[in-house]
Order: sequence, then structure tokens, then C-alpha cells
Amino acid sequence: KTENGKKAKKRKWEEERSTDGSKWKFLEHKGPVLAPPYEPLPGHVRFFYDGKLLRLSAPAEEVATFFAKMLDHEYTTKEMFRKNFYKDWRKEMTSEEKSKITDINKCNFTEMSEYFKAQSEARKQMSKDEKLKIKEENERILQEYGFCVMDNHKERIGNFRIEPPGLFRGRGDHPKMGMLKRRIRPEDIIINCSKDSKHPKPPQGTRWKEVRHDNKVTWLVSWTENIQGSIKYIMLNPSSRIKGEKDWQKYETARRLKKCVDRLRAQYREDWKSKEMRVRQRAVALYFIDKLALRAGNEKEEGETADTVGCCSLRVEHIKLYPKMDDQEYVVEFDFLGKDSIRYYNKMPVEKRVFKNLQLFLENKQPEDDLFDRLNTSILNKHLQELMDGLTAKVFRTYNASITLQQQLKELTTDESIPAKILSYNRANRAVAILCNHQRAAPKTFEKSMQNLQTKIDEKQKQLWATRKQLKGAKTEHKASHDDRSKKKAVQRIEEQLMKLQMQATDREENKQIALGTSKLNYLDPRISVAWVKKWDVPMEKIYNKTQREKFAWAIDMAEEDYEF
Repeated sequence: KTENGKKAKKRKWEEERSTDGSKWKFLEHKGPVLAPPYEPLPGHVRFFYDGKLLRLSAPAEEVATFFAKMLDHEYTTKEMFRKNFYKDWRKEMTSEEKSKITDINKCNFTEMSEYFKAQSEARKQMSKDEKLKIKEENERILQEYGFCVMDNHKERIGNFRIEPPGLFRGRGDHPKMGMLKRRIRPEDIIINCSKDSKHPKPPQGTRWKEVRHDNKVTWLVSWTENIQGSIKYIMLNPSSRIKGEKDWQKYETARRLKKCVDRLRAQYREDWKSKEMRVRQRAVALYFIDKLALRAGNEKEEGETADTVGCCSLRVEHIKLYPKMDDQEYVVEFDFLGKDSIRYYNKMPVEKRVFKNLQLFLENKQPEDDLFDRLNTSILNKHLQELMDGLTAKVFRTYNASITLQQQLKELTTDESIPAKILSYNRANRAVAILCNHQRAAPKTFEKSMQNLQTKIDEKQKQLWATRKQLKGAKTEHKASHDDRSKKKAVQRIEEQLMKLQMQATDREENKQIALGTSKLNYLDPRISVAWVKKWDVPMEKIYNKTQREKFAWAIDMAEEDYEF
């Protein structure tokens, strides 16, 4: 393509942007879709307390149903969950109910639980027509509420439905698990749109908390949730121009880091010898963030969230030092819970200087003391900003993930069949997921789906032998050579199918406990994949599904096969 052609393609993502920090001039939308109102249980579904039937008031019943729906879940057996739930449930009870219900262990939610199970079974058994009706209704709601107009574009909105009330789960051992996530009412909701647009109308007889016209932000709707007190937003879909642009910017920042990363590395190595303790700590932390792709690790209030850490918030108890281990010197063993309570466990040999510094940082400290006591994320990021405009700890993770993918694809891809290329791609993606510690529990259906696949492989194998045998037979009888050719073709076709199945099995087995999605969506410059697809003639949909192709439309437009991160 000519240079001009490329430029024109780029323009959709580069429409003139205002310099005053405003994100839009015109914004019009219909507002959020609120959670449906509570439907009381039918009379035959009963609740028992201490073996006796007890009719609950509507507010208390609604909260009880949240617990009943989770009865088969491991959560409801956890002490912390039960305690928090009971405390919040009491707030919804009448004084009479409060005096009767004094022990959660005497509550019997079984009938409620069975009722919801039956309902979900019934949903599965619905006729095609009933399913179609629901699908059409959802489509209608999407058409009405799922789009907005921002400047001259009709854009898809991300999550336009407000979360229904329920019990808070949290990740890992979250101290607030089981607490009541309250229903969000129009009175809790702030609407953001332009003055000259048709403002969204709240439901009859209610009002919004506020309607504001702030074009310095990109959200359409916001509210504060009651558990963490955090602000939730309704934003545009990832396929929208504003999100695509932000995504593109993110990878451009990581590419700028690529240009100066050698200088930065030389500097932090120099800083290991600094006279100042804070500079040494900063330099060792940066080495970890760069080499291990650790997250920065913000300070957190105790008791507000699960006890998880990142690089800057590591404690003495999270690392062990081994001057010698197996046949390696200066080994550091990491063991801590990171974001979402995912365990990070890793042993790695470090340079002697780093090792000596770590010994120094550990001196005279208790297990619960901070490893980097002179450092926090803001200090680190402020330092990084001075080294390169827009640089934060997170940019290292994006840079290291993308560069790893690019190197791995170069090493692993050869000109073989498409299934083999896809396996190579997924292996490159796996290397990144392992670097970023993106794990998952093996899927519940893993064994079963592996068996099914194995059965398919065995059947293909039999089919191949049978066809080969026929071909051999045909040869000995000197049958017409045209018949021979079609048999040969059949053998070839079956061999290809068999190989494809075997590749799938390998891929699945290797991917058992690794989550590829997070890195694919958030850490890998999509242009690397787009260029790879174009270079090796692999259909795009083998790498990106429809949602991903929409999100990365900007990259699919922009990248040719010679793109270098």
C-alpha cells in the first residue's frame, strides 16, 4: 500500500482532537437499564427457622433469596461470608423478624434454593420460540439503550445495565465477602451528557441524583457502590473510537520505552551502588518489575480488601534468599498473593549486587515489615515519569509482554500447516501469560473434553489405517490408477485431519492452567498479531474472535505484515 493509503486508514483513529483536554463536544444517550424490581416468591416456597415455618417481609425475603441462590456454592460455607451476610440481612428485617431470627445456622433456605434450581432448569428446557422471544427483547433493549451519539459517531456502549443487588463475593479471602450489594436507584445515579442533547429520562416518579455536562471525562453514567465505596462507571464499548485511541496510545507509549529501555536498565544497575538507601530500593524494585513483569503494588487499607501485594508492597515474609540452590547462585524465591489473590510463586537467580542489596534490606526486620520501606508506587512512578514522559511501572509490563510475543512468534513460527501455525501462536501467547502470571484453575469440564477429543483422535487413526489398507489392496490388484489417486487424496486428507486434532489436544493440555485472554486483550499490541496473520496467511478469526476483532479494528486497519513493535 502507498504511504498515503496507510495515512488515510490511520485517520479514522486520528480525527482532530481538541487540545483543551475535552473528550467530546456532543454526547447523547438514553441512560442506564436498571435492574428489574424484586418479584416476591410464590406461596408454596417456604422458609423455615428452627424447624418452624416463618413468613418473611419482602425486604428480608429478597436478601434471603440472594443467600439461597448461592447455597450450593463454597462461599456460603465460609465463616466470614456467613457472618457478613447475617449482619447485613438483619438490617433489612422487621423488629419482629430480628427478635425471632437470632442464629443463621437455624435458618433453612432449602425450598428457596430448590425453587431457583428448578427455574434455571426450566430456562434451559425452554422451546425455541420462547428463547427467540427473549433474544428479540434483549436485542430491542440493546438497540434502544446500547448506543449513544458521541460527536458525529453512533457508538456502542459497554455495560449499559446496572448490576442487580446481591451478595458481594470478592476474590480470594476478601474480608467483605457476603455483604449486601444494595440495589442502585435512580436517586444514586449521576448522568453525564452534553447540555444540547436530549437528556435521559428517569423512570416515572423518580429523579436522577444529578445531570452534569462534563466533557473532560468519557463516562456516561456513574454511581457509588456501597461495599468498597468505589465509583462505578458506564463507558463506551472497547470498539469505540475513544477506547481504541486510548488503547493505541498505550502501545505507542510501550514502543517509546523500547527505544530507551537500554538506557534505563543501565541506570538502575548503576543505582544498585548508590549511597542512598531509597535509591537502591527503587532500583531493585524496578529490576523486579522489568525482569519479572511484577505489578507495581499500591498501598491498601487494612481490612478493606484481601491481603494482596505487588512489587512495592512486598513484605519480608514474601521472599527467601539462597546464596546457593541446586546448581545456581544467588537465588531469590518469591511467594505471595498478587492481584485477585492469585498466588505468585517463582525462583530466580539474580545478579550478585541485587542479592547483596536484598540482604541489606532484610536486616533487622520482622516478617511483616516492608521489604522496600523507603518506597511506594507514587515515588516509583514519579521517578519513572522523569525518565520518560508517560512512563509508569505498568508500561514495563505491556512492553515486556509485547516484545516477548514478537520474539516468540519469530522463533516458533515455520511455514507449516495452519493448525501448526496456530499452535505456535498459542505457545507464544502462553509464554507471555506465564511471564504475567495469568493462571486459572483447570476448567471443570477439562477431563471430559480431553476424553472426547482423544476418542475423536482414536477414531481418525482407525479410519486412516482402514483407508491405507484399501489403498494397498488397490495397488496389488492394479486397479485403475484414477481410483488410486482419489484413495491417495483421501489418505492425505485424513492425515491432515488427524494432525489437526492432535495439535488441538496438545494445545489444550498445555493450556490447562493458563489464562490467555487477559494478556491478549490488555498487554499485547494487537498489531503484532495482525502482522503475523497477514505474513503467514492465517485467517484472522483463528486468532481473534468477533469481539476481539471489533476491539482491535484500529490495528487491523493499520498494521501491514512488516509491522515491528
